[in-house]
Amino acid sequence: MAKMRVIVVGGFLGAGKTTLLAQAAKHFVGQGKRVGIVTNDQAAHLVDTLLLKALNVEIEEVSGGCFCCRFEDLERAANRLFKDIHPDVLLTEPVGSCTDISATVLQPMKQQWGEWVEISQFSVLADPRRLRRTLDADPTFPESVRYIIKKQFEEADCIVINKTDLLSRNELAQLREKIASTWHGTKILEISALKNRGVSEWLDAISGGQRGGNKILDVDYDTYALGEAQLGWLNTSLSLTPQGETDWNAFALKVLCRIQNELADRSAEIGHLKVLLTNSTSQIVANVTSIREKPSIYGNMGINTETVTLILNARALVEPDQLKSIVESSISDAAADTVEVSRLSMDSFSPAYPQPTHRITRVV
Repeated sequence: MAKMRVIVVGGFLGAGKTTLLAQAAKHFVGQGKRVGIVTNDQAAHLVDTLLLKALNVEIEEVSGGCFCCRFEDLERAANRLFKDIHPDVLLTEPVGSCTDISATVLQPMKQQWGEWVEISQFSVLADPRRLRRTLDADPTFPESVRYIIKKQFEEADCIVINKTDLLSRNELAQLREKIASTWHGTKILEISALKNRGVSEWLDAISGGQRGGNKILDVDYDTYALGEAQLGWLNTSLSLTPQGETDWNAFALKVLCRIQNELADRSAEIGHLKVLLTNSTSQIVANVTSIREKPSIYGNMGINTETVTLILNARALVEPDQLKSIVESSISDAAADTVEVSRLSMDSFSPAYPQPTHRITRVV
C-alpha cells in the first residue's frame, strides 16, 4: 500500500497558510488524489476549518493547543482520516504562534508513523512585510514575539515567501538576499497563494528526495512562552438576525475596521483578524493582518433579511479581556438597532506555557 504523503506548513499568524493549503488541496484533487486536512488552533470555532470545508475534502480539527502539545489528538485525527478515506495526501498547519515543530511534531511523526507516511520537506510561510519588519527589529512586536518568528524560519527546510504580488521586483530581491544571509543554505521559494502563482512549483520542490524535518532547534522555552503570552486570542460564534434589509458585506467590513481602529488606537499590533459570515447559500470572508494595512473582503451576500452566522477569530498584542471588550463593543456598534446579536460561544485567552507531548532532539 502506498504511503500517505504528509505536508506540514508552518509560519506566523497571517502568513497565508490556510490559503496555501486550499490551493494545494485543489491541486491534488485535480490530479484525482484523495486529500485530508487537519487544522489546528488554541480554541474551537476556527474560520479556517469552515473555509476549507467548502473544498469538499475531509477535514479534522485539533483545538485546545498546538500539535506539539496535542500530538495524541493529531494522531487520532490522522488515523480517522486514514481509516475513512485513506488519503493520498494529508495537509496540516500548526498554530501560527508555535515553533520547535521539527522536534515536537515532525520527528514524532517520522518515529511513530514512519511505516505508513512520507513527510515532505517542512515549509515555513512568510508574509514578506512582517518578515522585513522582524529582520529590521521593528518594534511592532516585542522581542519575545520576534524570537518565535525567527525560530520558525530557522527550523524550515524551505522558506516560502508568500504574497509576492505585494512587492516590487527590487523589494523581493532585497528580501530574498536578506533571508539567504540570515538562514544560510535554506531553500527559498516565492509564491502568491491567493493568486495560485508558484504553488505547483512549491509542491514539486518539497516532494521526493530529502524528508522533512532536517533541523533541530535550540529553543529557550521561557522566551517562547513569553512571546505567546503577549498575544490575546479570541474566537467567537454569533447568530445575527436583521431587523430589516441588511448589507452584510458592509456589516462585515464595519466590524473588522472598528476592531482594527480600536487596536490601532492602543498601538496593539494584529497577528490576524478574520471574520466569516455565512447563510444558507453564500458566505463572506474579511480579514486583516496588521493595524497598518487595508482589510480585504471576499464573497458577496447581498442585501437581505436572512439570519446569518458570524465566526470571528482575533489574535492581537493586547490582553485577552481587553480584546474581548474591543470585539464586543465593535460588534455592538456595527449592529446598532438594525441587527439582533445572539452569542453562541466566545473564548478569550492567552496561550498557556507550551508543554510538548514529545520532544525528540535528533533527526529521525
